[in-house]
Amino acid sequence: MENQKVWFVTGASKGLGLTLVKTLLNNGVNVAATSRNLNDLIKAVGEHENFLPLSVDLINENSVEAAVSQTISKFGQVDVVVNNAGYGMLGALEELSDKESRENFDVNVFGSLNVIRKVLPQLRKQQSGHIFNISSIGGFSGNFPGFGIYCATKFAVVGFTESLAAEVKSLGIKATVVEPGYFRTAFLTEGSLAVPSTPIDAYKEVRDSQAAHQNDINNQQPGDPAKAVEVIIEASKSENPPLHLFLGPDAYQVADAKIADVQRDMANWKYLATATNFDEVGA
Repeated sequence: MENQKVWFVTGASKGLGLTLVKTLLNNGVNVAATSRNLNDLIKAVGEHENFLPLSVDLINENSVEAAVSQTISKFGQVDVVVNNAGYGMLGALEELSDKESRENFDVNVFGSLNVIRKVLPQLRKQQSGHIFNISSIGGFSGNFPGFGIYCATKFAVVGFTESLAAEVKSLGIKATVVEPGYFRTAFLTEGSLAVPSTPIDAYKEVRDSQAAHQNDINNQQPGDPAKAVEVIIEASKSENPPLHLFLGPDAYQVADAKIADVQRDMANWKYLATATNFDEVGA
């Protein structure tokens, strides 16, 4: 039965992760959820008999392994894994330091890889399971001034999810990358959106984007997180779930525009760009 599935959700103290965990618990589903701060997580979610709150440092493999072990010890299995933890980074490539850029990759990319690495032995043993990796429409189109590093982390999530799906298909395990547009969460608030410590005034488009995201777009996003998590839950029940799950009409619009741009570039340069093989001997 669906409500007997065990979910493991990272980044659950706010945003889509929190909405997802609350929805699952209200439906009687067993949930293990992680946050850096255990008190914040318990305060946000409340106490439930079928809830295992976990304090986890996702970039520490031992911490992740301990959380997965505790989940299996309490519930006996893991069925659906949601790598939701991450944060935004807004700044031009020149502005962001090596340290700032690497920290964004550590959480958004390597944290998820640590979870995948530590949970797969259990999923392989079960010969079942479904891993959802939360990317962004910015992981499909990078055409957002000031979001280059963030988009790069989310492109990475798309890339490794595609490979993961191919690697685990024969083992009975499914993988889906979720690519949402703008949803009304705390993503654009301080603590979820990092900005450069040394901004460069020359980047007008980036400053305009930063001001728009912090002042105008924040709390005005069109997407309803409750509806988003219902789609994810529905996908978890599907025998043939999507590899790419775009969420929101804005995500669809951006994806369609990107696909059209790629097809146009391919068509315009096809003659030259495909005349690149060695000439056939004797031809």
